[in-house]
Amino acid sequence: MTTSGPLRDPEHRVSPKAVRLWLAEALFGFVLLVGCSILVARWVGGSGWAWVPGWFADDSWLLPVGVGVLTTPFLIAEPFVRYAVHRWELSGDVVYTRSGFLTREWVFVPVSRIQTVDKAQGWVERLLGLATLEIRTASHAGSSTIKGLDYEVAAGLAEELARRAEELRDDAT
Repeated sequence: MTTSGPLRDPEHRVSPKAVRLWLAEALFGFVLLVGCSILVARWVGGSGWAWVPGWFADDSWLLPVGVGVLTTPFLIAEPFVRYAVHRWELSGDVVYTRSGFLTREWVFVPVSRIQTVDKAQGWVERLLGLATLEIRTASHAGSSTIKGLDYEVAAGLAEELARRAEELRDDAT
């Protein structure tokens, strides 16, 4: 029986600029959530609907305040926690990634199983010089995404993965 120690962290962090990307994404979600709660509060407060409890109709302004107060810690903490957690590593024949915010995901993708490697850049990523690398296998469970890489790192890693996957495929035939 073989026992092993705890799972070690992958070697490389994503770009520090990823914090700004995740902050922008979290801020967009925060504004959308608080904005929708303001609309609901105005709708309920001005409607006088009989089924709405009186305390809520009278103080409907508390809804957006409560939403803002409850979501602000997540807005502030999420980008920094994600940066601390998100890591990646390319060893000889495996891509190892770790990601997550409230939950953690460790993924090992054998290079020999890689079918496609895609780089993606949203407009905010493009402004920050970042990219997302999507590593796909035939199995969805074996695929991985590395978000928040510097564009040059993502391009180089995509090229290296494609080269290694081709070499391993040629060796297997």
